[in-house]
Formats: sequence, C-alpha cells, structure tokens
Amino acid sequence: MAGRRHTPRLRDPRNTLTEPPAAAPDDDDDEGGRLSVPDSPISFRRQPGMSRIPSNLEPPDERTSLLGTSRSRIRIHSAHGSPRVPHLSRNQSYIADSVRSTRHHSRANSWGQRLIRALDRQDSSMAESKGSIFPDERVWYDQFTSTDWVHDSIADAHRVKALRSRKDFWGRVANLFDGAQGWILSALVGFILANIAYVVNIAEATVFDFKDGYCAKSWYLSEKKCCPHGPCTDWRDWGEVLNEYPFGKKGTGFVIYVACAIAFASLSCLLTLTTKTIVPSAYQLSTLDENLAAEAVGDQPDTEGDSPRLRSEPSSVAPPMIYYSAAGSGVAEVRVILSGFVLHGFLGVKTLLIKTAGLVLSVASGLSLGKEGPYVHIATCVGNIACRLFSKYDRNDAKRREVLSAAAAAGVAVAFGAPLGGVLFGLEEVAYFFPAKTLFRTFFCCITAALTLKFLNPYGTHKIVMFQVRYLIDWEYFEVGSFILVGVLGGAAGACFIKASRIWAKSFRRIPAIKSFPLLEVVLVAFVTGVIGYWNGLTKLPVAKLLYNLAAPCDDRDNLLDDLGLCPETVDDIPPIILSLLTAFLIKGFLTIITFGIKVPAGIYVPSMVVGGLMGRLIGHLVQWIVLTYPHWRIFGTCAAQVPNVSCIQPGVYGLIAAGSTMCGVTRLSVTLAVILFELTGSLDYVLPFSLAILVAKWTADAIEPLSIYDLLTEMNSYPFLNNKHKPVFTSDLADIVPRVRRERVIDISNSPLVPASSLRVKLELLHKAGELDGGLPIIRDDILVGLIPAPDLEYALDNLNDEASSLCLMAHVPSIDDSDDGHPDPTDFTPYIDPAPVALDIRSPMDLVYECFVKLGLRYICILRDGRYAGMTHKKTFVKYIRELEEKEKGH
Repeated sequence: MAGRRHTPRLRDPRNTLTEPPAAAPDDDDDEGGRLSVPDSPISFRRQPGMSRIPSNLEPPDERTSLLGTSRSRIRIHSAHGSPRVPHLSRNQSYIADSVRSTRHHSRANSWGQRLIRALDRQDSSMAESKGSIFPDERVWYDQFTSTDWVHDSIADAHRVKALRSRKDFWGRVANLFDGAQGWILSALVGFILANIAYVVNIAEATVFDFKDGYCAKSWYLSEKKCCPHGPCTDWRDWGEVLNEYPFGKKGTGFVIYVACAIAFASLSCLLTLTTKTIVPSAYQLSTLDENLAAEAVGDQPDTEGDSPRLRSEPSSVAPPMIYYSAAGSGVAEVRVILSGFVLHGFLGVKTLLIKTAGLVLSVASGLSLGKEGPYVHIATCVGNIACRLFSKYDRNDAKRREVLSAAAAAGVAVAFGAPLGGVLFGLEEVAYFFPAKTLFRTFFCCITAALTLKFLNPYGTHKIVMFQVRYLIDWEYFEVGSFILVGVLGGAAGACFIKASRIWAKSFRRIPAIKSFPLLEVVLVAFVTGVIGYWNGLTKLPVAKLLYNLAAPCDDRDNLLDDLGLCPETVDDIPPIILSLLTAFLIKGFLTIITFGIKVPAGIYVPSMVVGGLMGRLIGHLVQWIVLTYPHWRIFGTCAAQVPNVSCIQPGVYGLIAAGSTMCGVTRLSVTLAVILFELTGSLDYVLPFSLAILVAKWTADAIEPLSIYDLLTEMNSYPFLNNKHKPVFTSDLADIVPRVRRERVIDISNSPLVPASSLRVKLELLHKAGELDGGLPIIRDDILVGLIPAPDLEYALDNLNDEASSLCLMAHVPSIDDSDDGHPDPTDFTPYIDPAPVALDIRSPMDLVYECFVKLGLRYICILRDGRYAGMTHKKTFVKYIRELEEKEKGH
C-alpha cells in the first residue's frame, strides 16, 4: 500500500493488518509509483492517526473541498461529480495510510492501465493532487485558492535531486524518461487536440447545413461535400422535401431553419447547464461565466480588515453563486488558472466532453459565435487530463501549468491553422510564467497539432488554415492613410463592443426571468438570430465562411467564393454593395452583442473579426469608388488604370485588416494577431499594413476602454488575478494594506509552546468564516515572528487528533521533548506543518517590492514586520483588491 508521506518504518501497525478497499476508478488522486526521497531537514514524518470525523457523512464528489467535514461550513455542490468512496469524509480521504483511506492507492502498474485510469477519472482537475513525492508536503489546493508556487518549486527540486542521485543504469534510464515526459505530453496533447478539432469541424459543418436540407445520397454529408462542384440534385432543401407544404417552398424552409436553430441552441444550452456548480456565499465570487457578473453578489467579506466577518445568522448570508464550466469560451478562466488560481471543474473530462458536443451544436445553430475561443479551453482540458499520466506533473501544480500553457497555445494553432500565432498567443495572453523551456515545448506542441491537422485535412483543401487568401496585387502608398483609418475604426468598434456587452449584461440579464432561466435567453437569442439572419445572404452564412468571402479577392477561378454580389463589375455596382455591407454590419454587430455571454460554448474571436470584416470591406469599396470616380487625382497615380473597372484597390485587404483590428480592440492581442493574419495570407507584402493597423487599433481601444474583454470578465467576476503585464503606479508603502494585529489571527507561544487544540480550531474557523481558505496563522513569541502554519495544514493536523477537546499541540521545537516510546511521532506535534521561515517584509517596504514578491515569487501571503517585530500579514487577494481600488480611484480622477 503506497503511502503519501510515510515509509514502512512509520506505518501504523493497525493499518498493516488490513488492506484498503480498491479505489473508485474515477478517483482523482491516484498515486503513482514514486522514488523515495530523503527526509526534509525541517520536518518529521507525519503520524497517520485515525480521523476523529465520523465516516457516515455525505460522500465527497469532485467539487468537495478540504473544508467539507462536519465542522466545515462550505461545500461545493456540482452536477459534475459522482460519489467516490461511500461513507468517507473528506478529511479521512487525505489521511495517509488510514484503514479507510482509499484515494491514494498505488497505480504503479502498466502504462496502459494508468492511461485507462486517467481517462476514467471524471473530476476536475485543477486541484493539486494531494500526494507528493516531497516528504514535507504541506499544501493542498482547494476551490478558489491560489497555488503555492514556492512550495511546488521546492518539492520539484527535492524530486529531481533524489532522481539524479541514482547513478546505476536504471537510474540513468529514469532520468532520461523524466526529461522526456514533457515532450511526450506535448506531442500527445497536440495529437489529441488535432483529432478533436477535426471531429468538431466535420460535425459542425454537417449539422449546420441540416437547417437548410440534407444530402440524399449520404445524409451525414454537408452541402459542400454533397455537391463539391456547385448546386446539384443530391442536395434537397426542406421545402422541396415537404413539397412546399404548408407555407410554400421559401416559407417552409424559413420555419424549419428557425426551428432547427432554436433546437440546436437549446440542446447546447441544456448540455451546458449540466455543468452547473453552486458556490457557497463564503467565497464571495460573482458568477464565473461570460455573463459579465449579471447575477447579484453580496457584500465582500472583510478578509483583510480588523476582524473577520462572522455570519452566524442565516439572514446575513449572501445567496450562493453559480457558474457553468462549459459556458462561454473559457479563455478568461484559463488565464486565471494559469496564473495559479484553483478553479475546480473547468478542466475535467466531463467539461471536455460537454463543451465539445455543445460547441458543435451552438456553432451549427447559426448563432453569432465562433469555435476558436473554446478550442483554447478544450486544449487546456486535454493538457490537464494528460498530466495525470505522469506523477511529475500530476503531483505538482506549478509543473502542470507548463503543460497547460503549451496546450492553450495549441488551441489557437488548430483554431486558425497558425502554429506561430499559437506560440505568441500563449506568451502574450494566457501564460503567467513562460520560461524558455516552456516556450520551446509550446512550439513543439503547436507544430505537432498543426502537422496532425494537415494529415487529417478537415477543410478538404489540404490546408491547416480555416481559410487562406492570396493577394496578387501590392498595396499603394496612398492607401496607408486608409489602413490607419481602418485600424482606428476597428479598435473603436472592439472597445464599443466591450462597453455594449457590459450594458447589455447589466440591463437585459438583470430581468428576473432571464436571470433565473438561462435557457429562455438562449431560445430568444436563437429565435432573433434565425428570423433576422435568414433573409440576409451575408448574415446567414457560417461566420468562418463569411469571413473568407469578406477577405478574399474577387477571382472567378475561386470555387470557394459564394455568389454574394460583393465583386463589382462597374463603378455603378459599388453603392448597392456598400448598402448591403452596412446592413449586414449593423445586424451582425447587434447579434454578436446579445449572443456573447449566453449559456452555450461560444467564442468571440471570429465573430468580432466578421463584424470588423464587414466594416473593412465597406471602407474598401468606398475607397475603390473614390479611385474610380476621380481617377485623375495625382495621388492615385495609375491605380485606376491597372485593372479595368476595378482599380488596384482590393476591398478584401481592407476587410481582413479591419477584422484583425476589431479583434485587437476586443482582446488587445497585438503581435499574435499580426502573425495570425500573416499565416492566413502567406503574404509578406501585407505584413506592414496588418501590423500598422493593429498598432493603431490597440492605441485607440486602450483610449476608449482600458480593459480587454477578458480583463473585464476577470474583474467583474472577482477573480484574485494579479496582472503581471500591467503594473500600476505605486506611491505608497506596505503600511497602507496592513490590518491591525488581532489575537484571534495569531498563535502566541510566548508563555508556552503548547497550545490547546480547541483554541486552534476556533482560530481556524475564524479564517474559514472570513473566506481565507488558503490563509495561515502566524506564530509569534514575544512579538517576534517564529513561524507560520497554513490553514489547510492546520485543519489536517487537527483532524488527526484522537481527542481534540483535551489535546495540547506543540507549536515549536523543544529539544527536551522526544518522540514517543513506540517510535511514532506524536500527533499533537504540529511542528512538521509549520513554515519556520515565512517570507516577511518591513512595514515601510515600497509597494513596488510587494508587487514584485507576489508576481515573481507567486506568494500567497507576506508577513509584515516593524523593527523586527510582527506587525501583521497581507494576503495576495488583499493586494489584488488594493490594486483594483487604486485603479478605480485613478479612473475617478
């Protein structure tokens, strides 16, 4: 029986007589075979005492946090989880080598068995697996807490040192395999992701066309594959199938189109609603999906003030929060998770399956949304699940995030067919720590995904890009002003979209019926989209296909272009085209605003590009009309005569530039977008116009709306996300965020190192009621900081006591106190759980230093000293709140 923290020498004799029952196959914390590691010099091995908690509590599910015992008030209820081990309390499940402990069974079997177990484990995932190779493990990751980066780095250093100490042949083989695990995971993630993208692309195209008809020779074929050379008799419209009954051919087709759009969107929403998770009010978070915090949030807990807010009366408890892990794009949550924030359920197997199936239906419904953003979330799910194959990543949250960063980048690579753009996306948008090693593995993962997609050929063009355009005519110098104008308008459109989305969320989604029944909103949006979009040839097309038609140059030899009337033959044809594009722009912009945030898997990348593409194509035709109308202006040179009746102006170029500019205004991506546009066109000639327009778009968008769409979601959803890319201007010192020291927030051992367990339990519950799940209690002696015990470790230690009511706990090393006669450490000795050297700063330290400590070191909290004496403690979430208040104050001025 594998033990998490113990060697056979320290195993409880009571536990050696009985083997534990087999763990559930979907257990989330299986333990792999690991190397033994020398004892930490600062720790004792833990006593595997029996839990004092009864075993007849509610069985844990994948959302069960460490606080779900009979003493804990907080429990996450989720549609995700199935019961694990019956009659097992949460604290028991984390007691190593207990007779009732079944979560940490050995999985050191064949690689295939580990693969099956990894795929079978249905729970979420971003919780750190609780067993570590590091013997002094003292950290667990609960719901809505932050990762202890320092501990994970130390744990990995001990693992590597133990591995490299083996000099025999098998030790060298183990070292080589350990180094290859990251590359294996990168290749595996890229390969699996490409296959998922292939399935989604093929299925989405077929289901999308079901709204219009079906293929008579093979019902599972899309219209394009059924009739590859244009209209044919094999494709049958619904009006034709029903013999024009009952509303005529066009009317019947319209009714069936709208009905199918509502049905597909509703089914996608129902799937998404199965990932509902109820978050207790003690967490004080807003709704976590892309409805822009439409649901009401109660008062924030006073976690950093003079005293914790004790909510003993039911009337004072805010209503619980709700989120749906499969809703929206998930990019904002992925970014927060990669920064070290723990969010259960977002990267699990069930989320992966539901989001994939729901994405096919939501895109096929014809709503103004895309599948490119959700690919990032799906890819990160694949990366997280793959990490379970190797304990090196499964047992270390910081190492796991290296793989997740690579996977997120591969999601963009398969979405746009742009591996270089994917690498830059990971670096610019989602990654928090991105060392050179991770950069190279990310590149490898993106290349693997792109190469696999190339062989699968999902688009039938033998290209990995969703569309590829070629511009044969170079741009003219007088067009630079037009490109800058397009960039300004695109950035402004993106910023206005963010503002409009926020207004829509705070108005329409505050209606009680919409707020209580998410499906109702989806049905209404699908109905409006179907009714409005059906009669407009531009808005009826799938977003990716429409974007291609807007960006492609007019070429009669291009079989992929639809006959949308966007290619004028004379100057008189241009005004009707401009009017058609303006109508489609207004319709698509409105539909995109009301669609963003509904409870279906949905991305914003391509819809924002489509809105921008419509605007850019309109401007392109306007410039074309001016050149043809006034051909003798010297500034135009010979442009009007280069191509008869058309001129040298290519409206498609303006469409693609505006598409990138608008997406930049929404997401604030810059270099990534320029590279993606280059990879879509493959034209070096237009890299300069693309880059220039994106630069101007970002400046314009930042001036109108400082927050990107994902910054807005992060802020309004109250994620404790510390932005490492935008450092505020500090003029204060650490004293500004230091609360007054209170006795219930410290453990004072000035009189005696022995502290009653009941007193520690009271202090722990005060932390819990204040919402500090990942906080800690400083230990002081004569006002001198001598250590700190994290709250999860303190709870674990208290739950190991057989008689908590009368136990006295040792909180400091005393040389005269030896271990018990039987050779086992005393369970009342809490010194193994204490951090003897917590990071501490002087109260006069500048805020810039505090910012660097939280961002660069990834600390959860910092202890504060005044002239060497303890003066308080500040949490990372407290610092994040201070920064937000500082930014709001600056906005007010």
